[in-house]
Amino acid sequence: MPSYTLNVNGRDQQVTVSSSGMPLLWVLRDVLGLTGTKYGCGIEICGACTVWVNGEPKKSCDIDVSSAVGKRITTIEGLSAERSHPAQKAWVLHQVPQCGYCQSGMLMSVAGAMNAGHHGASIASEVNNLCVCGTYQRIKTAVAGL
Repeated sequence: MPSYTLNVNGRDQQVTVSSSGMPLLWVLRDVLGLTGTKYGCGIEICGACTVWVNGEPKKSCDIDVSSAVGKRITTIEGLSAERSHPAQKAWVLHQVPQCGYCQSGMLMSVAGAMNAGHHGASIASEVNNLCVCGTYQRIKTAVAGL
């Protein structure tokens, strides 16, 4: 079984997986126990599995673990200490989540848009994640002040 060293949330971690083609999503969830990143569609459409790879939002369901070697991976667990990121604070202030399933991917996409220099309404236009509950209006309200 292949073994890799991944940098996840600022720490190098050794992982042994059944296949070099195993999606990063499953390595994060099943091997490392970082269950904040969710499985949604498995085909890069919904965004529930969004993490940062080298600081940019990427869908982890379609990234092979072998291609993640040597890159910095940040999950929702590593976004900020004590939920102190401005997007996380806005989520709480505006009570954004309904069921919450898509929210970790949504937060990683919003924070990524902020890192890319987007503010307010332009953040919402950069985020292409899907939410089955339909919390889009609360998300737009939350990001309006960012």
